[in-house]
Amino acid sequence: MENKKKVAFYTLGCKLNFSETSTIARNFQDEGFDRVDFEEAADIYVINTCSVTDNADKQFKQIVKKALKRNDKAFVAAVGCYAQLKPEELAAVDGVDLVLGATEKFKITDYITDLSKNEMGEVHSCEIEEADFYVGSYSIGDRTRAFLKVQDGCDYKCTYCTIPLARGISRSDALENVLKNAAEISKQNIKEIVLTGVNIGDYGKGEFGNKKHEHTFLDLVKALDEVEGIERLRISSIEPNLLKNETIEFVAQSRTFVPHFHIPLQSGSNEILKKMKRRYLREVYTDRVSKIREVMPHACIGVDVIVGFPGETDAHFLETYHFLNDLDISYLHVFTYSERDNTEAAVMDGVVPMNVRNKRSKMLRGLSVKKRRAFYESQIGTNRTVLFESENKEGYIHGFTENYVKVKTPWNPELVNTLHEINLTKIDEDGAVRFEFLNVTV
Repeated sequence: MENKKKVAFYTLGCKLNFSETSTIARNFQDEGFDRVDFEEAADIYVINTCSVTDNADKQFKQIVKKALKRNDKAFVAAVGCYAQLKPEELAAVDGVDLVLGATEKFKITDYITDLSKNEMGEVHSCEIEEADFYVGSYSIGDRTRAFLKVQDGCDYKCTYCTIPLARGISRSDALENVLKNAAEISKQNIKEIVLTGVNIGDYGKGEFGNKKHEHTFLDLVKALDEVEGIERLRISSIEPNLLKNETIEFVAQSRTFVPHFHIPLQSGSNEILKKMKRRYLREVYTDRVSKIREVMPHACIGVDVIVGFPGETDAHFLETYHFLNDLDISYLHVFTYSERDNTEAAVMDGVVPMNVRNKRSKMLRGLSVKKRRAFYESQIGTNRTVLFESENKEGYIHGFTENYVKVKTPWNPELVNTLHEINLTKIDEDGAVRFEFLNVTV
């Protein structure tokens, strides 16, 4: 019996990338490859790249080095967003044999016929206009939750963002296919599904390979709520202008959708929002938060924000800071603006010095700590349901409540991937919340 070839994967970037890596890995397994951990020696290493942050570019070279340290004859393939945007650059990295763009990555096994090392990385990347068909995917990460991709690409033209260049136009999975994937996931005893995509509020567009719309994001949410066997559904990031009141109201009384929203803001200054070509003003954002608080006072609301965008003065930044400080939100994801080739913002005037960007970022990260603490404090004394994770961290097991409060209790393997009713009692010194079990299991 000939030895099976081994393949290992490394994913940079977002949850969407993780769900796509899982799908690519299943394709390899269908072709008879054995999947091994990236830390092990493999015949092929596949690196799924990201274009959103600066570090992702630098990390790529280090990951290639790591792979070749484990097997200097290994075949190294780069796929994903950065591979679509700058294929030649990745192909020139020592040891890279194959670079596949946005549409080719799902057919990777077709390109790997010969595993001998190439002098120079071979590039197959389409014109991004050709990335107009949809490939569904989902990942099963740590047994307790899965990331289910429902949409890809984006029609928005935010001036700082390369994602439309890396992933193409907005297109969606057919509703019956999403429901089929959700049912498949639920049969594997996974308790939580996180919906992912590039712009999931745009769901429905491109369902038929054109711009015709049969379904909307609200239709998707309603249909998923009825899938048997799923305990929890979580909406990942959704644009404020696409998060409609009807959706918020539906989530509030839904069987499975949890009270947790992650809504990108990017700036609390209308002037900067316009320069970014975002599709709303800050007043819309305030309305979304008020609506969520009205129907789900205990909901967790996360915010994405970018600091140091070109033209952001101290006054603009303080506008953002005060806006967020006054807003009833639960935590922030802070991104320090970094220039991206072929974006409008990269050539704008008013470049903010790096040390100023870093200082602003630090201020908002401090605000995030304060907000999360206040949110956790508001939850002490309440009864919640927790889903336990699978990792033993220094003798403790952690889990998340439906409204995304992180809790901990001494390690007990029997709790892994189970749901329990608890009462939140106090915040520990590391910031996680302690609790008491209520005498019911879910």
